[in-house]
Amino acid sequence: MTQDPADSASGRSGWRTRTLLTHEGIRRSQFGELSEAIFLTQAFAYPSAEAAEARFTGEDPGFIYARYGNPTVAMFEDRLAALEGAEACFATASGMAAVSAALLSQVQAGDRVVASKALFGSCLYILENLLPRYGVETVFVEGADLDAWRAAFKGGARTAFIETPANPTLDLVDIRAVSALAHEAGATLIVDNAFASPIFQHPLQLGADVVVYSATKHIDGQGRVLGGAVLGTTKFIRETLEPFIKHTGGALSPFSAWLLLKSMETLDLRVRAQAASAARLAEALAESPKLTRLVYPGRDDHPHRAVARAQMEGGGTMLSVEVADQAAAFRVMNALRIFTISNNLGDAKSIVTHPATTTHQRLTPGKRAELGISPGLLRLSAGLEDPEDLVEDFLTALKSV
Repeated sequence: MTQDPADSASGRSGWRTRTLLTHEGIRRSQFGELSEAIFLTQAFAYPSAEAAEARFTGEDPGFIYARYGNPTVAMFEDRLAALEGAEACFATASGMAAVSAALLSQVQAGDRVVASKALFGSCLYILENLLPRYGVETVFVEGADLDAWRAAFKGGARTAFIETPANPTLDLVDIRAVSALAHEAGATLIVDNAFASPIFQHPLQLGADVVVYSATKHIDGQGRVLGGAVLGTTKFIRETLEPFIKHTGGALSPFSAWLLLKSMETLDLRVRAQAASAARLAEALAESPKLTRLVYPGRDDHPHRAVARAQMEGGGTMLSVEVADQAAAFRVMNALRIFTISNNLGDAKSIVTHPATTTHQRLTPGKRAELGISPGLLRLSAGLEDPEDLVEDFLTALKSV
């Protein structure tokens, strides 16, 4: 594993992670409020016509309109950028707004995108259904197969897109290796880092060009708000991404930004506690004869364990387990008392999801089988409950199969 960021200075401030998550980016008004303020305004006033002109030409870099930027949103963007080690960040209304903007702002008719096969269902929709409408081709490869990436890039590409760990199979992709191949081909690399969280994986440090988040997961982590973010160089964010979001309207609301700011104060504490529970669950369930498969990046039996050790600073909060079939999976889900049945993840409450009938239900059975999403697969998101209660809850539920 790479170095624990909680033990070393990070971000533009030089503060360690927990200090950064509490203080970075604060902009206090003339009232000197302790907690960050919510600026609930659509537009901003100017003292003169000349001042308005200067704002719109960029001579004065202040705020113009909430779709373009807002002081509360800017505090969230600055804090997340510092945590990620990014030059700039633009916050979006949801994680999928971040994914779609990161992709669509870069491509035009005739371009090619190379992507790993194991992706969230909505990401697959954008790549398989939406981009082709505008003349953009997507080539899918096995994420762990570097030869497949190398071959795909020979045809040229504008950008590449990966999730690692992937949803819901927890497959890993070597970010450093794929970024090198992408750059050789003149392409950028976008990494969806939602599963790993900004606590356990830092794609920009591994060579990626753009990082996207569903801030709904982990960053909020309390089931309250939708949000997303795109991070990268100042040039990419300001010249490529920002105009796209400004004119298509996927910006984050100030109230949501305020909730996310307050959530970030406990992000490191929450995610580390959740990851410890996920590791304990994996350990306790690994020997169960009721399971046909268990996948957790923190275990030595993960098929891509070497990649996990090289680029992740912990096993993460997610694991997947498999029982015999859908009927058995449903019996387990319905027998659980603490785990909540939902399609969310990264929450304070532990969640169980049946991907084949929810998050990935629109895929054909053959496509799900190709991705390793069997009828018996369950995705588990460890929450903040006592880990021993979670172990007992799941082992008891397994008695139903």
